[in-house]
Amino acid sequence: MRLLRQTIEAIKPLDNEAQAKAQARLDNLTKPPGSLGVLEDLARILAGITGRLPTSLPRKTHILMAGDHGVVANGVSAFPQEVTAQMVFNFVNGGAAINVLARHAGAELLLVDIGVAADLPDLPGLLKRKVAYGTANLAEGPALTREQAVAALEVGIEVANDCIRRGTELLGIGEMGIGNTTPSTAILAALSGLPVREIIGRGTGIDDNRLELKIKAIEQGLKVNRPNPDDGLDVLAKVGGLEIAGMAGVILAGAAARVPVIIDGFISGAAALIAAKLNKLCCHYLLASHLSEEPGHRIMLEMLGLQPMLNMRMRLGEGTGAALGMTLVDAAVKIFNEMATFAEAGVAGALNG
Repeated sequence: MRLLRQTIEAIKPLDNEAQAKAQARLDNLTKPPGSLGVLEDLARILAGITGRLPTSLPRKTHILMAGDHGVVANGVSAFPQEVTAQMVFNFVNGGAAINVLARHAGAELLLVDIGVAADLPDLPGLLKRKVAYGTANLAEGPALTREQAVAALEVGIEVANDCIRRGTELLGIGEMGIGNTTPSTAILAALSGLPVREIIGRGTGIDDNRLELKIKAIEQGLKVNRPNPDDGLDVLAKVGGLEIAGMAGVILAGAAARVPVIIDGFISGAAALIAAKLNKLCCHYLLASHLSEEPGHRIMLEMLGLQPMLNMRMRLGEGTGAALGMTLVDAAVKIFNEMATFAEAGVAGALNG
């Protein structure tokens, strides 16, 4: 709990002076002010986060947390639980979408077993930081103990801190966990107060029958556990997941160290909601990569005060959207540094009046 408390307390506001300096340069580049939209926003936000102008491409690490969920016993997923462990092997072997897109973005991919419901062998690129063998069934009682929730948050903090010590300047987060849109929806329902039926999605593509089972499981879990929406840790423990907690820890660590964190879609959005409940300032250190096809994701982003960079009709998870977002961060940094100013190019600026 000490590490979690120290990290939360270390998060400070953005550097407004650095943002102003970045904006002044952006406005002096050979283009109408604001005409590069999100690319300009990214350059300015990076300055505010780091406290300095973005002069070089950031070193990037994508952290993928893997964990299982007891609620799959209620038939909420189209895939069996063992797929979580099987996909970890696929990640290690480089065959998943996130492997392709992390390579494309020039990012290191770091895999973390924080709660897979199986014993995994020692594998290259896999950190074994298991807090538990999956969660308990949230439809029947708390998914985690409060102590497990804190432990998982601190795993995320420790993993992120280690990456930052090794020179990482941009973090991405993603996940693997069969059934994890169910706890993510439960988190959103608990924190937004919205009815489950208004925010529910089909996850991996479940049919109408499984959708009803999923709605029933979430509604039952909220009724049984009565998570306190004013206490992010209570919500996380009662209806959350280990990989969700791990990603929330990464967000908090990034914010405390003034390192930007790119979030992915619906599951990492749930992690961001938990992190924001623990310290709302962490929202300023988040970059939203894309808008997921999951219906509740738009609501999550609105609650976080974030605008997505992309709308690609994606709903895979793993952090695939976050990896694509990294390439846009690189583009923003290149624009900031490689475009000529009006004076350098000998181009007349806008007329006054």
